[in-house]
Amino acid sequence: MQFQAHRFSIAPMMDWTDRHCRVFHRGLTKRALLYTEMVTADAVIHGDRQRLLGFSEVEHPVALQLGGSDPAKLAEASAIGAEFGYDEINLNVGCPSDRVQEGRFGACLMAEPELVAACVAAMRKSQPKPVTVKCRIGIDEQDAEADLQRFIETVASTGVTTFVVHARKAWLKGLSPKENREVPPLDYQRVYRLKAKHPELTIVINGGIENLDEACRHLEHVDGVMLGRAAYQHPYILADVDQRIFEEKQSGPTRADALSAMLPYAEAHIAKGGRLSNITRHVLGLYHGQPRGRAFRRLLSERATNAAATSAVLEDAIALAEHGYGRQDQPDAA
Repeated sequence: MQFQAHRFSIAPMMDWTDRHCRVFHRGLTKRALLYTEMVTADAVIHGDRQRLLGFSEVEHPVALQLGGSDPAKLAEASAIGAEFGYDEINLNVGCPSDRVQEGRFGACLMAEPELVAACVAAMRKSQPKPVTVKCRIGIDEQDAEADLQRFIETVASTGVTTFVVHARKAWLKGLSPKENREVPPLDYQRVYRLKAKHPELTIVINGGIENLDEACRHLEHVDGVMLGRAAYQHPYILADVDQRIFEEKQSGPTRADALSAMLPYAEAHIAKGGRLSNITRHVLGLYHGQPRGRAFRRLLSERATNAAATSAVLEDAIALAEHGYGRQDQPDAA
């Protein structure tokens, strides 16, 4: 492995895994590898880099995910990302959205392994950080196992050694991005066989993994596990990652401690002109299934969206979730 953090990572998710989300997740797990949302190479080169790439030092280890199909542009964007201090540069070859296909990047590139190889070769040459690839097990009618093997072997010939494989194929025509996350059947065995055939590569499995019990079972066959929606919607499962996945002796923080640690960060964000809701939208699932979980979400949904909301709203939410402010302590369906 390039670094042990690949053993457990949190998936890059558009509009979800922004810098505020990553800081929150880092408070729950010190060891997991975090990923940015996908950023196009053009945006990195021509856009507001601090807005697009800025991150807090507490986020390490953190990887920048790029989208694109032009080797020269991806090389330039990779060098910029490395200069910003990211620990890894990842190329997205798995996103099936129409917008991504129109830009000739994402999952459609699985049909062009030689182009992907040229892209990652340029990315590796332009900067010193590890380059990795996130892909699917196949696209559209390309369903033979030999197609996945050829793709991986072609790209690996450039020196890339780590692949994050979403264990579903992508249907680029006929299914929406949401359907592509749910409709194509999961084929974990194909990813296991890929690892067995290439023991020299680091293979991380992604797709439909709901909890750490499932993650541990996958780790019997592959090098790493990536969680996406499960980690976002039920973030407190991350509090057990360091102990269960990385075999740390110390247990993770309580829910209240994790949120309390966000208070100085929230205050600093607000002081710079940000809004509390930029942060609290990522913590709504923290008390899922807990007494007063629904009341916690309701308080934040109603009060944190106010433009004048301060970190005091988050403090009130913690007090409500933990103690109920003296209200009758009845379990609240979550």
